[in-house]
Amino acid sequence: MLDYKLLEALAAVVECGGFERAGEALGLSQSAISQRIRTLEIRLGQPVLVRTPTLAPTPVGRQLLNHARRVQLLERDLSRALPTLESEAPRLRIAVNADSLATWWAEAVGVLCREEGVVLDLVVEDQEVGLRRLRDGDVAACLCASPQPIAGARALPLGRMSYLPLATPAYRERHFSAGPAAEAFRQAPAIVFGPNDQLQHRFLAQCGYHGPFPYHLCPASEGFVRLALAGMGYGMIPRMQVERRLAAGELVSIAPGQALEVPLYWHSWRHSGQLIERLSEALGAVSLV
Repeated sequence: MLDYKLLEALAAVVECGGFERAGEALGLSQSAISQRIRTLEIRLGQPVLVRTPTLAPTPVGRQLLNHARRVQLLERDLSRALPTLESEAPRLRIAVNADSLATWWAEAVGVLCREEGVVLDLVVEDQEVGLRRLRDGDVAACLCASPQPIAGARALPLGRMSYLPLATPAYRERHFSAGPAAEAFRQAPAIVFGPNDQLQHRFLAQCGYHGPFPYHLCPASEGFVRLALAGMGYGMIPRMQVERRLAAGELVSIAPGQALEVPLYWHSWRHSGQLIERLSEALGAVSLV
């Protein structure tokens, strides 16, 4: 039989990124957390964590994390059927891309979270790589651009987000008065969300350009838009995030008619309990275009 206090320690170490912070989260000393992890590894006869170069779960550790998260959700369902059982407020750790957080996500899940008393632990991750978090057992569900579910999980299509290459009118006139040409791409500063963000590269490839380009890195959706409004660069921005800016003419496309359509899928483990089912239903009702 698995000792779920040991699994709780494993989950805390992975989520908190270290033994000391895991101890603080669980109200235990760092040495107590270390002892629980050692006990778990002795019972299994193999390691559950890789300590160097960075702390991460082993393949066995990932399996245990996935199991522990699903058990927590199922125990919540059981506590509702048996009210005499003690139950803490459910806490869901979910990987969500920053642009969804800045636009439609809160409205989609707000009512459910209030009704169910759910608290969210949101991991901001690019839509291209969020699935890795689920595979590693770091989250209970994720939003990502991949339609292919991993083994034991399912993928629910939510629609797509439309991204436009936007800048101020003055910036477009200064750098792209002749249109989206190769020389302009080589010289005009772009804005890229982060090292995993491939939207800019996909847009440039769509325009037939594959060379180097200068860019600002800005890993914040609101900051991204503000850099564009300040005339510092052009970037791929979700249409729904800046509808009013577009209507007011504050932002314009440097390549009218060009857009990138990014599909979004909700990935969650099968048989994860009623809370994930209700959350999936709420997200399935979202209309992204």
